[in-house]
Amino acid sequence: MTRETLKRTATAAFVTALAGTGLLLACRAGGPQPSLVMGDAASKVYVAPGSYDDYYAFMSGGFSGQVTVYGLPSGRLLKTIPVFSQFPENGFGYTEETKPLLQTTRGFIPWDDSHHPELSQTGGVPDGRWLFINANNTPRVARLDLTRFETDEILEIPNSAGGHASPFTTPDTKYIVSATRFSVPVPNTDVPIDSYRQNFRGTLSFITADQPGKMDIAFQILMPGYNYDLGHAGKGPSDGWFFFSSYNTEQAYTKQELNSSQNDKDYVAAVNYRRAEACVAEGKAKAVPVNYLHNYVDPSTRVAGSERKTSVRMLDPRDCTGLVYYLPTPKSPHGVDIDPTGEYIVASGKLATVIPVHSFSKMLKAIETQQVDTVVDGIPVLKYAATIAGEVQKPGLGPLHTEFDGKGYAYTSMFISSEIVKWKLGTWEVVDRMPVYYSVGHLMIPGGDSRKPWGQYVVSLNKITKDRYLPTGPELAQSAQLIDISGDKMKMLLDFPTAGEPHYAQALPASLIRERQVKFFRLADATGPDVTRSEAEGGIRRTGKRVDVKMIAIRSHFAPDNLEGIQVGDTVYFHVTNIDQDWDIVHGFAVMGAQNANMVIPPGETRTIKWVPQAPAVYPFYCTDFCSALHQEMSGYARVSPAGSSVPLTANVSPRAASQVARMETLPAPAPAGAGQ
Repeated sequence: MTRETLKRTATAAFVTALAGTGLLLACRAGGPQPSLVMGDAASKVYVAPGSYDDYYAFMSGGFSGQVTVYGLPSGRLLKTIPVFSQFPENGFGYTEETKPLLQTTRGFIPWDDSHHPELSQTGGVPDGRWLFINANNTPRVARLDLTRFETDEILEIPNSAGGHASPFTTPDTKYIVSATRFSVPVPNTDVPIDSYRQNFRGTLSFITADQPGKMDIAFQILMPGYNYDLGHAGKGPSDGWFFFSSYNTEQAYTKQELNSSQNDKDYVAAVNYRRAEACVAEGKAKAVPVNYLHNYVDPSTRVAGSERKTSVRMLDPRDCTGLVYYLPTPKSPHGVDIDPTGEYIVASGKLATVIPVHSFSKMLKAIETQQVDTVVDGIPVLKYAATIAGEVQKPGLGPLHTEFDGKGYAYTSMFISSEIVKWKLGTWEVVDRMPVYYSVGHLMIPGGDSRKPWGQYVVSLNKITKDRYLPTGPELAQSAQLIDISGDKMKMLLDFPTAGEPHYAQALPASLIRERQVKFFRLADATGPDVTRSEAEGGIRRTGKRVDVKMIAIRSHFAPDNLEGIQVGDTVYFHVTNIDQDWDIVHGFAVMGAQNANMVIPPGETRTIKWVPQAPAVYPFYCTDFCSALHQEMSGYARVSPAGSSVPLTANVSPRAASQVARMETLPAPAPAGAGQ
């Protein structure tokens, strides 16, 4: 039976059951009105038990610092992927292997603010290899591997503050790009804030992204001291260009809600990054001393490390003609979005009464014919009339973001009037409206910012929920709404709550990812320094006041499971390897009194938790992740004696393991490398 058949059958049965009990008539008499329309909506989002969703949707966790993964059309939460914040559920940022991912030049930062997920692309279309996302507060970008749904790499961004316009990708994922939201002194040093116009500058960072483990800043572009909000790459004829919205061209630094909204027009920055590459190759970029960290997980050891970088190449538009142009745009533009053809550049001014649409071909013509109003720090400001393709009139209040269905239509979120507006490219006429609840920010169409959108749904990401769900005190759940856009008119299908504040989302067909999932890590391939492949390899070792315990976890026991000779004042590292080689047989580990309550160990992985016992006692440890019928029995004890105690350091092993160790100790030492060749 197909999923569609299951949906129709379930809906029909539901309606029939209601009618048979009289509840259908009772509901019609008062309260919500069940109808065939509601039944049709329910059938469109129903995913039967044992069936899969059609799409993976990746949403930013906002102030949680994480990424959440939902199935569409069901709206079911599938997973939280920890990125920029510690995550007690699995020990990310608590285990010794993952702590380095959260290191910065400002120290260990256990919690940040994530905003914009961005899928890797091939030929301008999402390909399902990686997901990138930004940290807003301490500017960083991260790479997530979608075969494992894990964070593998984080790069800190210098000369930046508020990494908001980030990390949008080029069509070939050669670069992800990050712009500073807040202009700051470059280099950032102690200067009077009222010297803003003289000392504060913006930066645009182009980051190499097509080689896992090797993300780095290819070059930065020094910009006027405005606020840079969002960005998108060109495609098709505009491939090789990148477009950023900017506001605060007033360069205000007090009461910005008033003083940065005075000008009738701000700017979209059009950046020719192929020209930037040429200028860098010609030696026109200056080496600027900085400090930033590149954190990455070694693919063979599965242990994260950090490397310090000390210089970036900085381009000044005054030294590289043809690098950047400004397109005047009303008013305080937030989003800037490029249609699937690459011809139209849609800029949404938060305070504008129209949606302005620039033409890429007209922009090139304006550059060629020098249709310039003025020049700012070496950047020509093109004439508005010379680049504009058209304006969407009376679209609504507070336009923010636009995505495309690939059928010639655009969809724009309206923050103030709480609606999504559908309009036609080329004629600029509004053709449909859908009220949403409440104060929509971003919206998302699967592939809606790419060359080939999957134009089936639009997801409205709402900032405030009010009365959409059961009340939960003064803070309510964030909200998303799923809307069908497959026909001429938009149809509301589903409300579902979301974790954190989902600033933006990306989605793609599940078929691009589902069959490529890593199910477990091959123990035979593990090369980490603390991996333990069998009970015979386990044990306990003291180095001064440091004690290392190497331990296996397998259904349903730890080995060793009794430890003695640990002393008060010791720092103990439990290195636990899950030697199960089966999908989703995950073990956990916790020891009483540890400041970190828990770590989760996927099959074939090794994870390390640090423990500092405070008093003489016997401390139990146990598996925290249900793994078998004998999960409760999966436990052990660590005996801690007073400092200076004569209790020998021991870790029990089974007789079989002990005999294996004895046999290994009688074997001759291995020959030196290369012997006999």
